[in-house]
Amino acid sequence: MTSSSVISAVRCHRLTAVLHTPFVTALRSATTVETTVVEIHTADGLRGFGEAPQVWRVTGESLAGAEACIAGPLADVVTGRSADDLHDLLVEIAGAVVGNFGAKAAVDVALHDLAARRLGISLPRLLGTSRHRVETDVTISAGNAQRLGADAEKRIAEGFSVLKLKVGTDAATDLERVEAVRQAVGPHVAIRVDANQGWTPRQAITVIRALEDSGVGVEFVEQPVAATDLDGLAVVTAAVDTPIMADESCFGLRDLSALIERGAADLVNVKLAKCGGLRVASAMLELAAAHGVGCIVGSMMEGPIGVGAAASLVAASGTTAVSDLDAAWWAATSPVIGGLGYDAGTVVLPDAPGLGIERLA
Repeated sequence: MTSSSVISAVRCHRLTAVLHTPFVTALRSATTVETTVVEIHTADGLRGFGEAPQVWRVTGESLAGAEACIAGPLADVVTGRSADDLHDLLVEIAGAVVGNFGAKAAVDVALHDLAARRLGISLPRLLGTSRHRVETDVTISAGNAQRLGADAEKRIAEGFSVLKLKVGTDAATDLERVEAVRQAVGPHVAIRVDANQGWTPRQAITVIRALEDSGVGVEFVEQPVAATDLDGLAVVTAAVDTPIMADESCFGLRDLSALIERGAADLVNVKLAKCGGLRVASAMLELAAAHGVGCIVGSMMEGPIGVGAAASLVAASGTTAVSDLDAAWWAATSPVIGGLGYDAGTVVLPDAPGLGIERLA
């Protein structure tokens, strides 16, 4: 171990970024991104960045909790160790505490970022690809049919071609919402639907069959029922022709294995802040592929650091459908200098060391 590679400090910073448009789902409404950024330093002055978003209704983790975990047991694992021992550090981080997946993901990503910077290559190149452009969908927030149709038209005009509609607020009128969007954008735009646990299994089957009968054309339906109701999710999956995706029901490898064993979903949404980082997320994509389960990589309401890491994984590993990487697009101004950008419906990753983050704004 060279002295220059020794990890000398682990620091946390709280960031708040105002959204240009409110983000509304069946679970919550947000007007800001609230996140903790972890910064890992080595003795030679290099820094790696990671991010832990606060998403109470999904992960249950707070900024204060993430910071305590990062500054305590996770910092204890890495401080004084060589940044070059990436594999060993990632394994020890995963086992250092129970839960706290957002905190683990932040440190996991910061270590990957640091490893790429030490080699002078981008994170996608560290993960094994020269690709630095990844297509993303864009979310249409929950609202009435007229609002969803108008918002969808705006997003198509801005260059997006895959729309993710937030429904689940009222099963009786959700079909009307999806039909309004299809009428607004025409037949060639891909539409996917996310109920964010908003339906009962009976409601889900009724709404999805109505969508199928209407011919509106839905790519898949995400998390139609409560996260803990795997039996209900399996019933819905078996009862409809439209592919069903698990999101909140699947955090890590154990959850994914349970979904596969029950045949409870056709696809899974893998998110770094749910599973603990790039190491576990990569294993989840491999497991899903081995069992014929489709996958995308998604994002919480995160900034360019978390989304940049997720997009780098997609660039390197691929997914079976367009991924959900628009979270950083919602910020009115970027909370960092450097990092990813958006070219219409494409995430553009910088071909610069690590995530390409120069500093916090």
